[in-house]
Amino acid sequence: MTKRKKIFIALAAAFLLLLVTAFYSGLTLRRYTLQTDKISEATTFVLLTDLHSTIHGENQQSLIDLIKQQNPDAIFLAGDIADDEVPILGTSLLLEGIRNLCPIYYVTGNHEYWSNEIDLIREEIRSYGVEILSDEYVPLEIKGAAFLIGGLEDPDRRSYEQMPHPHWEAAAHAFGDLAWDDTFKVLLAHRPEHIDQYRQYPFDLVVSGHAHGGQVRIPFLLNGLYAPNQGWFPAYAGGLYTHGATTHVVSRGLSINPRLPRIYNPPELVVITLEPMQ
Repeated sequence: MTKRKKIFIALAAAFLLLLVTAFYSGLTLRRYTLQTDKISEATTFVLLTDLHSTIHGENQQSLIDLIKQQNPDAIFLAGDIADDEVPILGTSLLLEGIRNLCPIYYVTGNHEYWSNEIDLIREEIRSYGVEILSDEYVPLEIKGAAFLIGGLEDPDRRSYEQMPHPHWEAAAHAFGDLAWDDTFKVLLAHRPEHIDQYRQYPFDLVVSGHAHGGQVRIPFLLNGLYAPNQGWFPAYAGGLYTHGATTHVVSRGLSINPRLPRIYNPPELVVITLEPMQ
């Protein structure tokens, strides 16, 4: 074999490898570790967003098994778990598989409202023991530590339910009485582009989705090409962002859409571990 042919084969193999990895759509696990002086034992949260009723593995088993392997203390469903076009079966299979695993909290995304069946979706999700947070917060105790879990409805609620007051007035009404204290506070809010509004309230952690990882990534060069409501080169495509005392985790989501392939941007399950401050 000539040297030129060897080089050609090597380049072809490298190109094929890049192509395969670029369009890989299997489940991935993304881990973030935060430290806080508000807990005494490590705590694990699992974050799921933008499932859009996608089914991973037979009867959702691949996703269910991956969640269970994390041994979560709480699960956050931060919007678009159901879809406006895809049947809700994938959502139901997931929730049946993780029922009673730990406390589970959900907030709406825009696609749930676009379905025009938001009441049926809420009813289905609630039937699996999931707590739906609608511009409100609830207390939670984990391993002796006090937590507060807040949830903000997607802004599209205002137009679809013809609510008279604006989105941020509802947030101020829900969270305006909160203060920074020894309780670790988490906010579930689907849309990451509104982080400047979220951080007006004393949440230690905000979790979001919606951006789908910017759809196209170039590792080490481009974190995301385009995201809804952020446009080209979105600031919050996916990852961990710090805003003063508030940490913002944006999931790249779990959906697979053959008509809009994800490039170097596979579906991800996010695991957030809180560790006591050393």
